[in-house]
Amino acid sequence: MSDVAVLGLGAMGSALAAALLDGGHHVTVWNRSDGRSAPLAARGAAVAATAAEAIRAAPVTVVCLIDDAAVRETLVAVPGHTLVNLTNSTPAQARDLAGWAAGQRMAYLDGGIMAVPPMIGSPAAFVFYSGAADTLERHRGLLARFGTIEYVGADPGRAAVHDLALLTAMYGMFGGFLHAAALLRAEGIPVAGAEPLLTRWLIAMSGALPQTAAAIDADDHTTTTSAVRMQALAYPHLLDASRERGLHTGLVEPMGELLKRAVEKGHGDADLSVLATLLRGN
Repeated sequence: MSDVAVLGLGAMGSALAAALLDGGHHVTVWNRSDGRSAPLAARGAAVAATAAEAIRAAPVTVVCLIDDAAVRETLVAVPGHTLVNLTNSTPAQARDLAGWAAGQRMAYLDGGIMAVPPMIGSPAAFVFYSGAADTLERHRGLLARFGTIEYVGADPGRAAVHDLALLTAMYGMFGGFLHAAALLRAEGIPVAGAEPLLTRWLIAMSGALPQTAAAIDADDHTTTTSAVRMQALAYPHLLDASRERGLHTGLVEPMGELLKRAVEKGHGDADLSVLATLLRGN
């Protein structure tokens, strides 16, 4: 018997398996296509011919596949087994899979990895987990091999919520940066030269996040700085300058539309945090 099985040997799954081997665990691995397992086998991992064989070779299975459909196609029921699903999915998919596992008398943890593969096993990596707390505690030593454990509650969908929320913020940041880079390049300004200023500005603005979060939770959008109306008036300049240079504005138009809508709904004197209420349909 191995300590743990790993299903899926893409870049992330291979990094997870390698971290377990680094920690001295006996690992069985499986991948749908051939060729991915050789480096891990050379380090001592057992290679299963099928996913079912891998699952039955260990008391715990870590799953990291392309999507929820692939997970459903791959899993087999093994009563008493623990399933740790680190596949990117939605909260509803996580809850549904947890229900399936419970029906098979299997313990279930859902996870969201906040790292790129080279970060796995380092202090910079952290992983959200949700599901039964006692299941997490039984396997804490094993799961800690991947990075810092962030337990977010018994609801199996909570890890996916946190994962997708952080990814949303990340893509918003990168989307803004990429549009800024395109605008600079269109004006003949090297992006690398302006990057320190962009980074400095983003860090400075991130300081407003705790206050913004508190305002959203309290539903108190009183502002002492820049009201929505002022920002709604200034925002079109960003779009106009971009269009003058022939840039596609798809990454930045939605924010301008939301600011305009906030003013139309009577929120012109409110803080930017009020936009979260509009996103909820209020």
